[in-house]
Amino acid sequence: MRKTILLYTLLTTAIISACSTEEPMETAGSTEIEVARSAIFIETLSTKPWLVTGGDVLVEVTIADGSSVDLLEIELNGMDVTHHFINVSSKSKQALLKDLPDGESVLTAGLSGGNDLTTLRITNFPINGPIISGPHQQPFYCQSEEFLLISGGVLGVPSDANCSVATRVDYVYWSVENEAFQPFSFLMSEAFQNAENPEDLGTITLATGEVLPYIVRVETGTVNRAIYEIAMLHQSPQEQVDPWNRSSSWNGKLVYTHGGGCRSGWYQQGNRTGGVMREGLFAQGYAVVSSTLNVFGQNCNDLLASETHIMVKERFIENYGVPEYTIATGSSGGSYQSHQTADNYPGVFDGIIVAASFPDVTSATIFTVSDSRLLNYYFTEVAPEMFTLEQQRAVSGFGSWASIANLARGAARLDPLYQFDASLEEQGGEVSISALGLQLYGSTSPQGIRATVYDHTANVYGLVEGTNIAQRPLDNFGVQYGLRALNTLAITPQQFINLNRDIGGFDHDMNHVSERHRADPGARKRALESGRILNGGAGLSQIPIIDYRSYLDDALDGNIHMLVHQFSTRQRLLNQNGQATNHVMQIGGLWGFDEESPDLGDLFRQMDLWITGIQDDRSGSSPSEKVVANKPASLNDACWDNTGDERIKIDEEQTFRGSSRCNELYPAYPTPRHVAGAPLANNIVSCQLRPINSADYAVGFTQAQYAELDRVFPEGVCDWSKGDVSAANHQGTWRSFGPSPVNLLYQLVN
Repeated sequence: MRKTILLYTLLTTAIISACSTEEPMETAGSTEIEVARSAIFIETLSTKPWLVTGGDVLVEVTIADGSSVDLLEIELNGMDVTHHFINVSSKSKQALLKDLPDGESVLTAGLSGGNDLTTLRITNFPINGPIISGPHQQPFYCQSEEFLLISGGVLGVPSDANCSVATRVDYVYWSVENEAFQPFSFLMSEAFQNAENPEDLGTITLATGEVLPYIVRVETGTVNRAIYEIAMLHQSPQEQVDPWNRSSSWNGKLVYTHGGGCRSGWYQQGNRTGGVMREGLFAQGYAVVSSTLNVFGQNCNDLLASETHIMVKERFIENYGVPEYTIATGSSGGSYQSHQTADNYPGVFDGIIVAASFPDVTSATIFTVSDSRLLNYYFTEVAPEMFTLEQQRAVSGFGSWASIANLARGAARLDPLYQFDASLEEQGGEVSISALGLQLYGSTSPQGIRATVYDHTANVYGLVEGTNIAQRPLDNFGVQYGLRALNTLAITPQQFINLNRDIGGFDHDMNHVSERHRADPGARKRALESGRILNGGAGLSQIPIIDYRSYLDDALDGNIHMLVHQFSTRQRLLNQNGQATNHVMQIGGLWGFDEESPDLGDLFRQMDLWITGIQDDRSGSSPSEKVVANKPASLNDACWDNTGDERIKIDEEQTFRGSSRCNELYPAYPTPRHVAGAPLANNIVSCQLRPINSADYAVGFTQAQYAELDRVFPEGVCDWSKGDVSAANHQGTWRSFGPSPVNLLYQLVN
């Protein structure tokens, strides 16, 4: 039986000591500490030197003094590889080194006839991973035979148990006749020069005004058991593409797209990426990349998503060169990934543009859906007809009463048990592959697979002693449900008492129990330390963040994508950094790239100005100062008034509460935990407790009611001002959970 061992490591090896300082804000790896004493610098460009995968790495060697770059002599594991390097400037050479063995390699550079050598240790892992996310989850279903290629047909049968397929490159063109992409069959010979384009070949107009044939190059392959796609405008296969020869139609900049969801996102490779055929992005010149494990409906694990980001970007750089910058973009589950990779693994993304956002998968969202399931059960099963619909809504805080049941269904991501006869609000054990349904955990199959967020992230949280059940950072002990509703007289003192007496909690199988649920102490601590609960003070403090959305708080059927969550993210930035100037919110726009819906295209243009301004800033300011100083003057918090014949953009600071015009148009509503007094940041797993205080209540309780409250909360109620009971803090960036030993936080061992 595995058990969790917390390994707070002293960085004692040569590799680890080299990496113990704060990580630079770039994807490239840093050289070892002795390089500072040398005039020669070695840098891995495609990834960190301790996280190379697939046996390939793009490397640069630079001379700092006046020596000639042609005097460089370079060895890999004692073999001369100088001839593999090409001059990229008068001071530097680059090479794509191939066929590295698994494990450590040593790259050495020196000048001919000299004794001054620079050494860099490089650690290579298999292309199927893992590198930092801990042991691969099993079982794992390959889906390459279901994956539809842009050019038509399917990707095909995997070659091994790790879902590997051969990398392929396809060309497609936009057919104006079919209004769809069609395969473009180039003749790979001299005859191509005289070949005619298809009669229905469409064109694409670039932001510069240039009109090009709408032909796209699409690379498809696998890394980390995920299928990835890379797409860019490219006119001809005769035009060589590699790190030193870029497509003339590519602006040198990269966008990483993501897919949303979460429920049923486990035990599978996935059969779609976040989408790479983005005309609006192509028109602005971007290359676009994504993978199946960056769709949260197929992989609801931000750590595994981050690992995949690192590995897929490595593949991109080795094939196309280092992009000038990389933007992450995605909605809902895509925002989790963008936020958390940017904060925990700085340098992978240089800016993020997110929509319908949440801070992370572990805190705000899960707290809200679990509380919603408790409330829905209480209102329908425990105390039916004891609260009016408006009173129920007031206790929940939501803008729409229907959101209580809607979000209760969202708690399926926490529930390992599938019960065909249960209501939708109580269903769990969701999987999207039929074979997995036969392997689900249950009373008759205690060793079955547990389809939950926590079990999918067991490499972080660890297991409950003596079981195969993941520990859980979920807690409602001391939470005073409906406190704000009580204080605004929406519910009575006795309703408040009854609600908190009988609401109960969940066991680890998400069965309703009479007791409140407590977080497993280890999981609570690890969630905060490891960045599973978004901190905001690491990588996110140094990059531009644009958060846009349509308004869904008042949806008649309810909706999980509440406006409050983006304010929770902003509050975390404020708490950690003292300011959130690098965080822009816009609400109610027309989110597209064309004349009818221009606002998303404008956000990408503004992001380009912002990032390039930061990159051109040669001042001695810190990265966090540069991101503030270079924010475009034309980019601000804003909302749109769409109530009249003409829509009006209103530039004003977005606030959770206030009397602004944007708040009138788009009021933000709290979650049940906010109604209970939790801070806007909503990042406390287990509150610290204090005795009941009459000052909490704007209404009077009788002496008998106070006695009853004491019985409901025998250990006290939440003192939200004191933070989490664990007192845990974020433990830094580029943390590993194995197999890489560099920056290892903790890992599961047998």
